[in-house]
Amino acid sequence: MIISAPGRGSRIQRMADRNMDTKASAKEKLILLMPVLSGIMWGSGGIFVRSFDALGMDNFTMLFSRIIVSVAILGLLLFVYDRRLLRIRPADLWIFLGGGILGMFGINLTYNEAIKHGTLALASVLLSMSPVFVVSLSALLFHEKMTMQKTLCMAAALFGCVLVSEVLESGAAPSVSPLAVLCGIGSAFFYALYSIFSKAAAGKGYHALTITFYCLVSSLLLLIPGTDPGCIGRILREGGIGMPFFMLLHSLVTSALPYIFYTTSISRIDAGIASILAASEPAAAMLFGFLFFHETPSVLSVAGLFLTTGAIIALSRSQAGEQASS
Repeated sequence: MIISAPGRGSRIQRMADRNMDTKASAKEKLILLMPVLSGIMWGSGGIFVRSFDALGMDNFTMLFSRIIVSVAILGLLLFVYDRRLLRIRPADLWIFLGGGILGMFGINLTYNEAIKHGTLALASVLLSMSPVFVVSLSALLFHEKMTMQKTLCMAAALFGCVLVSEVLESGAAPSVSPLAVLCGIGSAFFYALYSIFSKAAAGKGYHALTITFYCLVSSLLLLIPGTDPGCIGRILREGGIGMPFFMLLHSLVTSALPYIFYTTSISRIDAGIASILAASEPAAAMLFGFLFFHETPSVLSVAGLFLTTGAIIALSRSQAGEQASS
């Protein structure tokens, strides 16, 4: 029989409790870091888009080479993690087709074009305007109430985009591509559609990773006819030994990992908090544009970025608050 010294057992217990608290704290910090990392990863997309564009890769082929790897990774993850998440009801197929074709396909196509013809910051800020379209479409189609707070947030977000575009600055207006602005607005619109379809799928009990996976599959099927396999082969041959790794990195960093991180975070913390933390994307895009493409932001464009991001966060919180009270 082992007899513990007086007080020794309680000291060991306190040490064990402290270790458990430390581990729990580290886990919580990691969960909070995940949506931030997702935003940064999504913000880095312009680096890959412009690199492949310079090598002569068209938009369809670029998206196909990225999404096919993401589909393989997510499919394997779901198969290993929980095969039940791969099941969908045939009657709900239209939701995933809509989310993939009208959502993901449209987002990626227009966002890539916005990156090609404008700054990374402008493309990302315009994409972040998707809650404005969600609120507008909800008011138009579902007769949701349009409050003064929502209206002011939308107006502030729009004005912030104007500042980021630098059209108000002397001599800057001619350099702003109308196509970049149009495609950026289009990406926000398609993102709003994806949000609506995702919400419909979630309302039917589907897991976020299931929704992401089948929407990616739907968009991949649409990309196949316009994809040029010969272009992928040529770039792999001419790009050197590092090109396969660069293509894999493109898919991991801009698609698979951020989706996994973000989905994991919203399963552990409030979705509104996760979306706020993921608002790092426009700031990351502006930083990457400066570091890699010498896109030096003006004071007004930086102010516009923070104005738009703040307005979108306030708008998202307003929406979340209404949904919680209803």
